[in-house]
Amino acid sequence: MSQQHTLTIRVNYHETDGQGRVHHANYLNYFERGRVELLRSLGSSYKQFEADGRMLVVAEMNVKYHQMAEFDDELTLTTTVLEAHGARIRHRYEIFRDDQLLVFAESVIACVRSDGRATRLPAELQQGRRRS
Repeated sequence: MSQQHTLTIRVNYHETDGQGRVHHANYLNYFERGRVELLRSLGSSYKQFEADGRMLVVAEMNVKYHQMAEFDDELTLTTTVLEAHGARIRHRYEIFRDDQLLVFAESVIACVRSDGRATRLPAELQQGRRRS
């Protein structure tokens, strides 16, 4: 199974600021959508993940904004798993408008139990190799 997923996003008016550009914080929501859809493409669901007593929480997020997206733009978000082992997943995100890179980000997501303590990722999400 590929550990990469591509999602098309249409920028909604309420996601923009007074200048009609996507507010920087909304990219974090896009990244979360990407992670949820990536998990679904791997045959799982975040809803089931939580029902099994686990949660995925953001431990680290690094974002580089190259260009601005605006209301009604059609964006392509690619979410890639770079590493997944132990209790952590490292993702890369790339948002494009046509062939122009707008935003690049990487995150570390921790797998925790409902009490907040770290727990191992399920075996089906573990990777035996590192990708870059």
